[in-house]
Amino acid sequence: MDLVRKWVQALVFLLTNGFWSFPVTRGIYQGPLKVLCSPGLNCYSCPAATTYCPLGALQQLLAGIRMALESGQLFVGFYVVGTMGVIGSFVGRMVCGWACPFGLLQELLFKIPSPKFNIWRHLRYIKYVLLVVMVILLPLFALDEYGLGAPSFCKYFCPAGTLEAGFPMLILQPGLRANLGLIFVIKVLFLILFIVWSVLASRPFCRTSCPLGAFYGLFNKIKLVRLRLDPVRCTNCAACHDVCPMGVRFNEAPDDMECISCFACSKVCAYNAINIEIGGVEITKQPTRGATPKPQKILP
Repeated sequence: MDLVRKWVQALVFLLTNGFWSFPVTRGIYQGPLKVLCSPGLNCYSCPAATTYCPLGALQQLLAGIRMALESGQLFVGFYVVGTMGVIGSFVGRMVCGWACPFGLLQELLFKIPSPKFNIWRHLRYIKYVLLVVMVILLPLFALDEYGLGAPSFCKYFCPAGTLEAGFPMLILQPGLRANLGLIFVIKVLFLILFIVWSVLASRPFCRTSCPLGAFYGLFNKIKLVRLRLDPVRCTNCAACHDVCPMGVRFNEAPDDMECISCFACSKVCAYNAINIEIGGVEITKQPTRGATPKPQKILP
């Protein structure tokens, strides 16, 4: 299953970044596909991007919604919110494990030989603060003299945008370098932080700082495609704890908002206690390997 997931990640990356003539055009793609929402974090301004980033589009929507309403424009473009909601209700944070280019990059960096460290579980709440403050509140209420907000997360923080759009556009259009300032330096430092951290720990940006992952995680308890724990088969052996790239203890919290449905836990479960479920129907349940186990309590 992990090999299938890697192929899906690569395919999604190629589909959402398929404008390979950008070295000639020296600009970003503006064709008809740009109205489509990328499921994962994929910067709109990346010169190869053929779709838009849902997080950036949401900020742009909120940044201009007040001016739109004051001007009598009642149609304010909730298409992006609906798209994110549909994706979330179907697969939740499975997007992070199967369709996010920046998630794939972190997985590849983690394969580099180095000492490996855990991430303090309470850091997971940072991304919810970023979602509320930088993605929602600041674009809505931090307005300029024209009554417009700014995509604060993209402008001041997003390391994916710096990597996918910032550096490539500076190479393609050298004239942009004259406009660089402290904000860009800070964003580069954030990028370096997460690149180094990704070598030392599994998916640090996803686990601590991604507002898109925080949004999708809100749907993890109601999504249609999910992993289901069979408590009768589960022995609480904790094998699933050691392999989860997101630090989820699946046998303790099957609906954890951090779960990206990468299926690593189901692969190591010796008793087939973790199965894929679609719309309430289990599709991967198999006979138990060996005798039926008796439930055991895991030591704290």
